[in-house]
Amino acid sequence: MNVEIDPVDEHTGPVRHFRIRLSATARGARLARHLAAGQLAAWGWPYDAEGNRTASLLVAELATNAVRHGRVRGRDFALRLTLYAEDATLRIEVTDARPDRRPPSVGTLTPAGQDTESGRGLLLVEALSTHWGTTAGDPYTKTVWCEVPLG
Repeated sequence: MNVEIDPVDEHTGPVRHFRIRLSATARGARLARHLAAGQLAAWGWPYDAEGNRTASLLVAELATNAVRHGRVRGRDFALRLTLYAEDATLRIEVTDARPDRRPPSVGTLTPAGQDTESGRGLLLVEALSTHWGTTAGDPYTKTVWCEVPLG
């Protein structure tokens, strides 16, 4: 489900957070994936667990989109992970500096051509997450988020 506002918080129980700002470069996007995998391992989902691999892939896709489509020279992007321990759900949020460049809404994503090298990231996000969407908390940033069960 893609919505323009944060969904009603339906999670209960203990919550864990991880947040970091990274350079809006290919190196920053790679680092986001590695840091997310490491944090999930520290929270009890080992690197080779399916939940860790899926979440790391989603972080990589959202971070790459932030670098490719949300980059403003001199501005970073932020990665935030929120683990709802009771139901083992991870919320991934990537905030960039381009609120004017929003991703397409759910149902309007079209598959990329077989001969193109890009255009599949949000399709993966939509397929692998239970919810996803965008928010704009201020006039200077946008956040693309998704939630994934870690199992």
